[in-house]
This record gives sequence, structure tokens and C-alpha cells, in this order.
Amino acid sequence: MYKIVRKQELNPTVTLMKIEAPLIAKKAEPGQFIIFRAFDDSERVPLTIADYDRDKGTVTIIYQIVGGATMELNSLNEGDSLHDFVGPLGKPSETDGLKKVAVVGGGVGCAIAYPIAKKLHNLGCEVHSIVGFRNKDLVILEDEFKDVSDKLCMMTDDGSYGTKGLVTNALEELIKEGNQYDEVIAIGPVIMMKFVCLLTKKYDIKTIVSMNPIMIDGTGMCGGCRLTVGGETKFACVDGPDFDGHLVDFDEAMHRGTMYRDFETHARESSCNLLNKEVK
Repeated sequence: MYKIVRKQELNPTVTLMKIEAPLIAKKAEPGQFIIFRAFDDSERVPLTIADYDRDKGTVTIIYQIVGGATMELNSLNEGDSLHDFVGPLGKPSETDGLKKVAVVGGGVGCAIAYPIAKKLHNLGCEVHSIVGFRNKDLVILEDEFKDVSDKLCMMTDDGSYGTKGLVTNALEELIKEGNQYDEVIAIGPVIMMKFVCLLTKKYDIKTIVSMNPIMIDGTGMCGGCRLTVGGETKFACVDGPDFDGHLVDFDEAMHRGTMYRDFETHARESSCNLLNKEVK
């Protein structure tokens, strides 16, 4: 059992949890993920590691409450324990040798982008972070990004905070200012990563994306997380989750991501009914 030592609401739909998991904390690196089950009959769900503390033996996860499994997870509080918490899984993000990088995060994807920006900063890399949200109420991890970024661009779709516009607007402006990046790292909604890659391909800048397709076992056996990268089938759980964004078939990934939408809606409604009954 894995004890929850901290729970914090970051915005109305996004929550941070610190989990007591010393063996995972000992080995975790940015870019890797865990698979959890809140209860013994819960669905297995992957979440990228948002941070870790090797000394305290804790792993931080940040999740958006969108379906049945995350609703079950959010029903737990500090002092409670998760039934399963397995990891670290996947390949760590490659950070060695990078001198200047633009890290682009969108929405809850910023929880994945942050530990990468943090490690790059700690390695002495110049980090320009661009983070985007739909509006001011959904902003997360601003102070954390400030601490690890040489330049931070805050973007909102409606202009209610930071600069109005898309992350691609800010990135292109930085490129046109003469910033020469060794690499761009983009993490967020698939459609956002697609358009970041279309932009960086125009400027011939290597771009890495973090893919989070449907995943079940996390060991490459089920094939649920398959992607087409450079015309070849890859599995996000063992070959990724990081891939060369200029080679990813984003349209296929977006199509596959909608296949289970009806099932997810049913699971969310079922969990909501169950949790409401328990409250009563």
C-alpha cells in the first residue's frame, strides 16, 4: 500500500499528490511514468512522474479529474493509501549535452514538462519555458517554472493571464528573436504538440514530444499504446514516452485517442454515482 502524504488542489480539475514510494523515488527520472490503481478493483492508469524526492522517498503525481479512475483516485485523502503504484516505467528523457532548450507545456501537460525543465536547469542548460492554458483559472506550477527557467512565457487562450495567444505564437517569436535551440521539448494535448512540430520543422529544430496514448500493462505486451513513428509501429510504454515529434503520426494518434470516449463517459458516470452513494 502506498500512503498519500500530501494532497493539494491546483485548480478545480487538477490535483497534486505526493505518494510514499521510496523504491520508485530512488530510481525515478524525468519523463518516466507510474501505473496506479486506487482500489483493488480499479482500472490501471498511467501517470507521468511530476517530481520525486529521493531523500524523503516520495513521488509526486499531478492528475486531471476526467474519468472514473481519476475520480476514484481523487476520493482518497492524505493518510489514505493507493492499492497499487508501479514504476518507474518508460525511458527517461534524454537531457545530456543540451545547452539551450525551449520547453513547451500545455495544460496539465505542464506537470510532465516541469521535471524535465528542472533537470535541464540543474545541469546548467539555458531553459526557455513556454506554458499555455485556456484561462487564468487553469494555470498550474507557475512558481515552479519560474524557479527553473531563464525565460518564462505564460500564455492563455483568452488573455485572462499572461499573454493572449497560443504557445506556438510565443515559440515562433523567440525563434525569430534569434534564439538558437538545441532542442524543443513539447508536452501537452496531441493537437498542440502537432502544431509545435509543424512550426519547428519549418525552422529545422529537433523536437521531442511525450506521447500518452491508451495504456494497459505498461510493459509492451498489450499493444494498446501503439503509435506510428517514422512509418514504424512503436509502443509508448517501452519505446517512449518520448519520441521525435517530426516523425510521429499525430492524426492517427488523435483518432485512436477518441475510440473509447463513450466507454470513458460511462465509467465516469458510474464512478460519480458510486461515490455519491458513498457520501450519502
